[in-house]
Amino acid sequence: MEARILLQNDWPEALRKNEGEAWVACKIPGKPTVYGTLKSQGVSDDGCLEITASEEFRVLGVSKKSVHISCPYANAASKFLSPYTSFPGIHDKSITCMDISCGGGLGLSTSTDGTMKIWNCKNGERRRELTGHVYDVNCCRFFPSGMVVLSGGMDTLVKVWSAENGSCPVTFKGHKAGILDTAVVERGRNVVSCSRDGMARLWDCGKSVCLAVVADCGAPINGCSVGVADNTINQGSPEEPSSDREVGTEDKLLLLAREDKKLQAVGLQSRQPIFLFEGSDAFNCCTFLSSIYVLAGTQDGNIYKLDTRNAKTAVQTIHRSGAPVYSLMPYREGFIVSQGDGSCYLIQQDLDHVIELTGPEADPVYKAAAWEKCIFTCCRDGLVRKYQLSDL
Repeated sequence: MEARILLQNDWPEALRKNEGEAWVACKIPGKPTVYGTLKSQGVSDDGCLEITASEEFRVLGVSKKSVHISCPYANAASKFLSPYTSFPGIHDKSITCMDISCGGGLGLSTSTDGTMKIWNCKNGERRRELTGHVYDVNCCRFFPSGMVVLSGGMDTLVKVWSAENGSCPVTFKGHKAGILDTAVVERGRNVVSCSRDGMARLWDCGKSVCLAVVADCGAPINGCSVGVADNTINQGSPEEPSSDREVGTEDKLLLLAREDKKLQAVGLQSRQPIFLFEGSDAFNCCTFLSSIYVLAGTQDGNIYKLDTRNAKTAVQTIHRSGAPVYSLMPYREGFIVSQGDGSCYLIQQDLDHVIELTGPEADPVYKAAAWEKCIFTCCRDGLVRKYQLSDL
């Protein structure tokens, strides 16, 4: 576990007050936490806060929406970015899943209020509600076109929707328990779903049929991701002759985050196991960084980076808090992480500091999604927050 700087969640508001203060701390593994204070010295001519830090910390830079802080004693640095705006009116309760369309114009989200809604990314204005699932909708995503939506619910159903008129032309039936995640293969002729029933299924959207049970794990599959396999990986031969309905699956790997502490990779067409990696706790989410590297996050806060060509041991293990890792998303030369303690952050290879997306106090951030320089997050507090990396 590496040293981690923490900052009061409402630091912009606190520091804009007359003689405002905000607490800052640095958690250092195996050592006492270092505590300090940021103090406002007023506002500069360009509208930026003038901030000083107590002796344990350094303020390396300030913009209108961000502050860059280091703790020399722990050799740690983080840049904290406050939301550009937030949308409180999309749902009435916790927002559990979210996605942004390919053009960045539309948002899609599900909530514990039982609804799934499409909304405007600029102002959070609700466009339409997609109704048809019984009970809660667990997961939602746009197809690459941005015009079609894929969802999975507690009702065991996987549904395909029109984002333009809200109609649902396709419903997939076959799972015996609630759907926990989905993935779209290439442009969307085929999709994958994973469920609490321990199965991952491959579906044909045009013919509304299940092509195969790709994996039967015997334990709930909390997350899935489809990626292109490195050409050095031997996927084996298919168990049965593949049909033209599976065009585009030949070089694909399916990554499965399992409740029984296992991360599994299988050939999407061959159905052959590629690797099975055992982690420290239940896996909640997984994603491909490239054709070689994958990431997976666990319930106890570990993020494993694995090489698909040799996944016996992790290339890297990141542990910044013991809170559950709820989502992982590739972003440029790095990735975005959201966790159950309200933290959401961006780790980039070319930066010597972490970018922390602030706002939630301690409410879990369930999902992050990005479009160009905008990052959106959804949280248990019912807010969608929008961050602009240009504000850094």
